[in-house]
Amino acid sequence: MSRKTAREVAMKLAFASLFGGEETYEDVLDKSGITEKPMEEDIIYSEQVLKGIQEHEAEIDDIINELSIGWRIERMPKVDLCVLRVAIYEMLYREDIPCGVSINEAVELAKQFGGDRSSAYINGMLGTFAKRIEGEPQA
Repeated sequence: MSRKTAREVAMKLAFASLFGGEETYEDVLDKSGITEKPMEEDIIYSEQVLKGIQEHEAEIDDIINELSIGWRIERMPKVDLCVLRVAIYEMLYREDIPCGVSINEAVELAKQFGGDRSSAYINGMLGTFAKRIEGEPQA
């Protein structure tokens, strides 16, 4: 299994937790139809991302609220929210992952699981955030 799939699993676990679900890594893999055996590092990665999102949820959600022009987090599609939480967690706390990779992977998840405009919206928000954390001037 790949880091890309591990990231998808982390997003799905975050989504399930929004609704009080206590799905496990294995539950998500079974429902996703992923047949390849996960590597230990992928399992650890998904668990770290989910735990990191939970530990830093208030900070991450504050950032999402700042970036989401015209949307309150409560009204945002839940899939988009979970994709953003994964990406922003990575951008803030995973020095081993370049911001561009986090953005690209978030856009791909949004294309696969979000609405018609989700990928463009998420790309714009995360691009703005990347400029902010990299200290670039914003337009």
